[in-house]
Amino acid sequence: MGPRARDQSDRWLEGRGAIVTGSSRGIGRAVVEALSWAGASVVVNGRHAEAVQEVVESIQGRGGVALGAVGSVADFDLACGIVEEAERSLGPVDILINCAGIAEPAGSSILDLSSEDWSELIGVHLTGTFNMCRHVAPRMVERGRGAILNMSSHAYTGRYGGTGYAAGKGGTNSLTFALAAELREHGVRVNALCPGAKTRLSEGLAYEDHIEQLHARGLLDDLAREASLNPPQAEHVGPMAVFLVSDLASGLTGRLFTARGGYVGLHADPRESLLAYREESQGPWSVAELSAVISKGLKED
Repeated sequence: MGPRARDQSDRWLEGRGAIVTGSSRGIGRAVVEALSWAGASVVVNGRHAEAVQEVVESIQGRGGVALGAVGSVADFDLACGIVEEAERSLGPVDILINCAGIAEPAGSSILDLSSEDWSELIGVHLTGTFNMCRHVAPRMVERGRGAILNMSSHAYTGRYGGTGYAAGKGGTNSLTFALAAELREHGVRVNALCPGAKTRLSEGLAYEDHIEQLHARGLLDDLAREASLNPPQAEHVGPMAVFLVSDLASGLTGRLFTARGGYVGLHADPRESLLAYREESQGPWSVAELSAVISKGLKED
Protein backbone atom coordinates (compact mmCIF):
# COMPACT_ATOMS: atom_id res chain seq x y z
CA MET A 1 0.00 0.00 0.00
CA GLY A 2 1.13 3.57 -0.68
CA PRO A 3 1.99 6.04 2.09
CA ARG A 4 -1.32 7.87 1.81
CA ALA A 5 -3.27 4.69 2.59
CA ARG A 6 -1.05 4.13 5.65
CA ASP A 7 -1.54 7.62 7.07
CA GLN A 8 -2.97 7.07 10.53
CA SER A 9 -4.95 10.31 10.22
CA ASP A 10 -7.03 8.57 7.57
CA ARG A 11 -8.80 6.21 9.97
CA TRP A 12 -12.13 6.78 8.26
CA LEU A 13 -13.44 3.30 9.16
CA GLU A 14 -12.39 3.07 12.79
CA GLY A 15 -14.58 0.60 14.66
CA ARG A 16 -16.34 -0.74 11.56
CA GLY A 17 -16.67 -4.40 10.63
CA ALA A 18 -16.15 -5.32 6.97
CA ILE A 19 -16.32 -8.37 4.73
CA VAL A 20 -14.41 -8.32 1.45
CA THR A 21 -15.03 -11.34 -0.75
CA GLY A 22 -12.32 -12.48 -3.13
CA SER A 23 -9.74 -10.66 -1.04
CA SER A 24 -6.91 -13.18 -0.89
CA ARG A 25 -5.19 -11.66 -3.92
CA GLY A 26 -5.35 -8.95 -6.57
CA ILE A 27 -7.81 -6.10 -6.30
CA GLY A 28 -9.65 -7.73 -3.41
CA ARG A 29 -6.46 -7.92 -1.38
CA ALA A 30 -5.63 -4.28 -2.11
CA VAL A 31 -9.12 -3.32 -0.97
CA VAL A 32 -9.16 -5.36 2.24
CA GLU A 33 -5.72 -4.02 3.18
CA ALA A 34 -6.89 -0.44 2.54
CA LEU A 35 -9.95 -0.98 4.73
CA SER A 36 -7.75 -2.36 7.49
CA TRP A 37 -5.37 0.60 7.28
CA ALA A 38 -8.45 2.83 7.56
CA GLY A 39 -9.36 1.18 10.87
CA ALA A 40 -11.86 -1.52 9.93
CA SER A 41 -11.85 -5.04 11.32
CA VAL A 42 -11.94 -7.24 8.23
CA VAL A 43 -12.91 -10.66 6.95
CA VAL A 44 -10.57 -11.97 4.25
CA ASN A 45 -12.24 -14.40 1.86
CA GLY A 46 -10.93 -16.62 -0.91
CA ARG A 47 -11.10 -20.15 -2.20
CA HIS A 48 -7.55 -21.13 -1.23
CA ALA A 49 -6.76 -21.46 2.46
CA GLU A 50 -3.06 -20.67 2.21
CA ALA A 51 -3.65 -17.45 0.29
CA VAL A 52 -6.34 -16.36 2.75
CA GLN A 53 -4.14 -17.09 5.76
CA GLU A 54 -1.21 -15.19 4.25
CA VAL A 55 -3.32 -12.00 3.96
CA VAL A 56 -4.77 -12.47 7.45
CA GLU A 57 -1.32 -12.86 8.98
CA SER A 58 -0.03 -9.85 7.06
CA ILE A 59 -2.81 -7.65 8.44
CA GLN A 60 -2.49 -9.02 11.97
CA GLY A 61 1.29 -8.65 11.82
CA ARG A 62 1.05 -4.88 11.68
CA GLY A 63 -1.68 -4.62 14.32
CA GLY A 64 -4.84 -4.98 12.28
CA VAL A 65 -7.85 -7.16 13.09
CA ALA A 66 -8.55 -9.83 10.49
CA LEU A 67 -10.47 -13.09 10.20
CA GLY A 68 -10.16 -15.65 7.40
CA ALA A 69 -13.10 -17.28 5.61
CA VAL A 70 -12.31 -19.92 3.00
CA GLY A 71 -14.73 -20.92 0.25
CA SER A 72 -16.74 -19.75 -2.74
CA VAL A 73 -19.50 -17.23 -2.11
CA ALA A 74 -21.40 -18.86 -4.99
CA ASP A 75 -22.50 -21.31 -2.28
CA PHE A 76 -25.53 -19.74 -0.55
CA ASP A 77 -25.07 -21.55 2.76
CA LEU A 78 -21.33 -20.88 2.86
CA ALA A 79 -22.01 -17.18 2.28
CA CYS A 80 -24.39 -17.25 5.23
CA GLY A 81 -21.71 -18.86 7.36
CA ILE A 82 -19.22 -16.13 6.48
CA VAL A 83 -21.62 -13.44 7.65
CA GLU A 84 -22.58 -15.27 10.83
CA GLU A 85 -18.95 -15.93 11.80
CA ALA A 86 -18.02 -12.32 11.05
CA GLU A 87 -20.68 -11.01 13.41
CA ARG A 88 -19.79 -13.52 16.13
CA SER A 89 -16.09 -12.70 15.97
CA LEU A 90 -15.91 -9.07 14.88
CA GLY A 91 -19.30 -7.60 15.70
CA PRO A 92 -21.81 -6.00 13.31
CA VAL A 93 -20.95 -6.07 9.62
CA ASP A 94 -21.13 -2.42 8.59
CA ILE A 95 -19.43 -2.88 5.22
CA LEU A 96 -19.70 -5.49 2.48
CA ILE A 97 -17.47 -5.34 -0.59
CA ASN A 98 -18.03 -8.01 -3.23
CA CYS A 99 -14.75 -8.58 -5.11
CA ALA A 100 -14.91 -12.31 -5.84
CA GLY A 101 -14.39 -13.05 -9.51
CA ILE A 102 -13.02 -15.53 -12.04
CA ALA A 103 -11.89 -15.17 -15.64
CA GLU A 104 -13.59 -16.62 -18.68
CA PRO A 105 -11.86 -19.61 -20.27
CA ALA A 106 -9.19 -18.40 -22.68
CA GLY A 107 -10.63 -17.61 -26.09
CA SER A 108 -14.19 -18.48 -25.13
CA SER A 109 -17.18 -16.90 -26.85
CA ILE A 110 -20.89 -17.51 -27.39
CA LEU A 111 -19.79 -19.85 -30.18
CA ASP A 112 -18.17 -22.36 -27.84
CA LEU A 113 -18.65 -21.56 -24.13
CA SER A 114 -20.04 -24.57 -22.27
CA SER A 115 -23.11 -24.32 -20.07
CA GLU A 116 -20.96 -25.43 -17.13
CA ASP A 117 -18.53 -22.56 -17.64
CA TRP A 118 -21.44 -20.13 -18.07
CA SER A 119 -23.00 -21.29 -14.81
CA GLU A 120 -19.70 -20.95 -12.94
CA LEU A 121 -19.11 -17.42 -14.23
CA ILE A 122 -22.62 -16.26 -13.36
CA GLY A 123 -22.43 -18.15 -10.07
CA VAL A 124 -19.36 -16.29 -8.84
CA HIS A 125 -19.95 -12.83 -10.28
CA LEU A 126 -23.71 -12.40 -9.94
CA THR A 127 -25.08 -15.15 -7.69
CA GLY A 128 -22.17 -14.77 -5.28
CA THR A 129 -22.87 -11.05 -5.02
CA PHE A 130 -26.56 -11.77 -4.44
CA ASN A 131 -25.77 -14.39 -1.81
CA MET A 132 -23.64 -12.05 0.25
CA CYS A 133 -26.09 -9.14 -0.10
CA ARG A 134 -29.00 -11.42 0.81
CA HIS A 135 -27.35 -12.41 4.10
CA VAL A 136 -25.94 -8.99 5.01
CA ALA A 137 -28.72 -6.61 3.95
CA PRO A 138 -31.35 -7.69 6.53
CA ARG A 139 -28.82 -7.18 9.33
CA MET A 140 -27.91 -3.74 8.03
CA VAL A 141 -31.57 -2.78 7.68
CA GLU A 142 -32.23 -3.88 11.26
CA ARG A 143 -29.44 -1.57 12.44
CA GLY A 144 -30.43 1.26 10.10
CA ARG A 145 -27.00 1.62 8.55
CA GLY A 146 -24.52 -0.02 6.21
CA ALA A 147 -22.58 0.30 2.97
CA ILE A 148 -22.29 -2.23 0.16
CA LEU A 149 -19.85 -1.92 -2.73
CA ASN A 150 -20.03 -4.32 -5.67
CA MET A 151 -17.06 -4.68 -8.01
CA SER A 152 -18.06 -4.35 -11.63
CA SER A 153 -16.00 -4.10 -14.82
CA HIS A 154 -16.00 -2.24 -18.10
CA ALA A 155 -16.68 -5.67 -19.58
CA TYR A 156 -20.38 -4.92 -18.94
CA THR A 157 -20.26 -2.62 -21.99
CA GLY A 158 -19.59 -5.61 -24.24
CA ARG A 159 -16.44 -4.03 -25.71
CA TYR A 160 -14.33 -6.92 -24.46
CA GLY A 161 -16.55 -9.61 -25.93
CA GLY A 162 -17.02 -12.65 -23.75
CA THR A 163 -20.23 -14.04 -22.32
CA GLY A 164 -20.59 -15.00 -18.66
CA TYR A 165 -18.11 -12.44 -17.34
CA ALA A 166 -19.76 -9.55 -19.18
CA ALA A 167 -23.25 -10.76 -18.28
CA GLY A 168 -22.29 -11.27 -14.65
CA LYS A 169 -20.95 -7.73 -14.36
CA GLY A 170 -23.94 -6.25 -16.18
CA GLY A 171 -26.22 -8.14 -13.84
CA THR A 172 -24.21 -6.88 -10.88
CA ASN A 173 -24.77 -3.30 -12.02
CA SER A 174 -28.53 -3.83 -12.29
CA LEU A 175 -28.60 -5.53 -8.91
CA THR A 176 -26.70 -2.57 -7.46
CA PHE A 177 -29.24 -0.06 -8.82
CA ALA A 178 -32.17 -2.14 -7.56
CA LEU A 179 -30.73 -2.67 -4.08
CA ALA A 180 -29.84 1.01 -3.77
CA ALA A 181 -33.44 1.95 -4.53
CA GLU A 182 -34.87 -0.61 -2.11
CA LEU A 183 -32.49 -0.03 0.79
CA ARG A 184 -32.14 3.75 0.64
CA GLU A 185 -35.00 4.33 3.09
CA HIS A 186 -33.31 2.01 5.58
CA GLY A 187 -30.03 3.91 5.67
CA VAL A 188 -28.13 1.35 3.60
CA ARG A 189 -26.11 2.54 0.61
CA VAL A 190 -25.18 0.39 -2.41
CA ASN A 191 -22.73 1.42 -5.13
CA ALA A 192 -20.62 -0.31 -7.76
CA LEU A 193 -17.05 0.25 -8.92
CA CYS A 194 -15.22 -0.64 -12.13
CA PRO A 195 -11.60 -1.05 -11.04
CA GLY A 196 -8.72 -0.94 -13.46
CA ALA A 197 -5.66 -2.72 -12.12
CA LYS A 198 -3.05 -5.32 -12.84
CA THR A 199 -4.07 -8.73 -11.48
CA ARG A 200 -3.65 -12.36 -12.45
CA LEU A 201 -6.68 -11.87 -14.72
CA SER A 202 -5.02 -9.03 -16.64
CA GLU A 203 -1.51 -10.27 -17.33
CA GLY A 204 0.27 -13.01 -19.21
CA LEU A 205 0.59 -13.93 -22.87
CA ALA A 206 -2.94 -15.32 -23.17
CA TYR A 207 -4.44 -12.08 -21.83
CA GLU A 208 -2.26 -9.92 -24.07
CA ASP A 209 -3.17 -12.00 -27.11
CA HIS A 210 -6.87 -11.66 -26.23
CA ILE A 211 -6.60 -7.87 -26.08
CA GLU A 212 -4.70 -7.74 -29.37
CA GLN A 213 -7.38 -9.86 -31.04
CA LEU A 214 -10.15 -7.58 -29.74
CA HIS A 215 -8.24 -4.59 -31.08
CA ALA A 216 -7.71 -6.24 -34.47
CA ARG A 217 -11.43 -7.02 -34.70
CA GLY A 218 -12.35 -3.43 -33.93
CA LEU A 219 -13.95 -4.07 -30.54
CA LEU A 220 -11.28 -2.01 -28.77
CA ASP A 221 -9.93 1.31 -30.02
CA ASP A 222 -6.27 2.30 -29.65
CA LEU A 223 -6.82 4.00 -26.30
CA ALA A 224 -8.68 1.02 -24.81
CA ARG A 225 -6.01 -1.34 -26.13
CA GLU A 226 -3.22 0.68 -24.54
CA ALA A 227 -5.05 0.94 -21.23
CA SER A 228 -5.83 -2.78 -21.17
CA LEU A 229 -2.23 -3.76 -21.86
CA ASN A 230 -0.79 -1.40 -19.26
CA PRO A 231 -3.00 -1.54 -16.17
CA PRO A 232 -1.88 0.30 -13.00
CA GLN A 233 -1.14 -1.39 -9.68
CA ALA A 234 -4.11 -2.60 -7.64
CA GLU A 235 -3.23 -0.41 -4.64
CA HIS A 236 -4.78 2.58 -6.45
CA VAL A 237 -8.25 1.03 -6.06
CA GLY A 238 -8.09 0.83 -2.25
CA PRO A 239 -8.63 4.51 -1.37
CA MET A 240 -11.67 4.72 -3.67
CA ALA A 241 -13.22 1.70 -1.96
CA VAL A 242 -12.56 3.23 1.46
CA PHE A 243 -14.18 6.48 0.38
CA LEU A 244 -17.31 4.83 -1.02
CA VAL A 245 -18.01 2.82 2.16
CA SER A 246 -17.13 5.64 4.55
CA ASP A 247 -19.33 8.40 5.95
CA LEU A 248 -17.61 10.78 3.52
CA ALA A 249 -19.83 9.24 0.83
CA SER A 250 -23.00 9.30 2.93
CA GLY A 251 -25.01 10.94 0.14
CA LEU A 252 -23.97 8.50 -2.59
CA THR A 253 -25.99 5.44 -3.50
CA GLY A 254 -26.99 3.69 -6.71
CA ARG A 255 -23.97 5.00 -8.64
CA LEU A 256 -21.34 3.30 -10.79
CA PHE A 257 -17.78 4.61 -10.57
CA THR A 258 -14.39 3.84 -12.10
CA ALA A 259 -11.02 3.83 -10.33
CA ARG A 260 -8.01 3.21 -12.53
CA GLY A 261 -4.65 4.51 -11.36
CA GLY A 262 -5.07 8.27 -11.02
CA TYR A 263 -8.29 8.27 -13.03
CA VAL A 264 -11.65 8.52 -11.24
CA GLY A 265 -14.82 8.29 -13.30
CA LEU A 266 -18.60 8.29 -12.94
CA HIS A 267 -20.79 6.33 -15.34
CA ALA A 268 -23.99 7.94 -16.62
CA ASP A 269 -27.18 6.68 -15.02
CA PRO A 270 -29.16 4.25 -17.19
CA ARG A 271 -31.68 6.28 -19.16
CA GLU A 272 -33.61 6.30 -22.39
CA SER A 273 -34.19 9.00 -25.01
CA LEU A 274 -37.41 9.77 -26.81
CA LEU A 275 -37.20 8.81 -30.49
CA ALA A 276 -40.83 9.29 -31.48
CA TYR A 277 -44.32 9.58 -30.02
CA ARG A 278 -47.92 9.63 -31.13
CA GLU A 279 -51.26 9.05 -29.43
CA GLU A 280 -52.42 5.45 -29.10
CA SER A 281 -55.70 6.47 -30.76
CA GLN A 282 -53.76 6.83 -34.00
CA GLY A 283 -53.09 3.10 -33.99
CA PRO A 284 -49.84 1.12 -33.97
CA TRP A 285 -46.77 2.33 -35.82
CA SER A 286 -46.22 0.54 -39.11
CA VAL A 287 -42.89 -1.18 -39.66
CA ALA A 288 -41.97 1.39 -42.32
CA GLU A 289 -42.86 4.27 -39.99
CA LEU A 290 -40.74 2.79 -37.21
CA SER A 291 -37.82 2.42 -39.60
CA ALA A 292 -38.11 6.08 -40.57
CA VAL A 293 -38.49 7.61 -37.10
CA ILE A 294 -35.81 5.41 -35.52
CA SER A 295 -33.32 6.15 -38.31
CA LYS A 296 -33.99 9.87 -37.93
CA GLY A 297 -33.68 9.72 -34.14
CA LEU A 298 -30.39 7.83 -34.25
CA LYS A 299 -28.92 10.39 -36.66
CA GLU A 300 -29.88 13.20 -34.29
CA ASP A 301 -28.60 11.43 -31.19
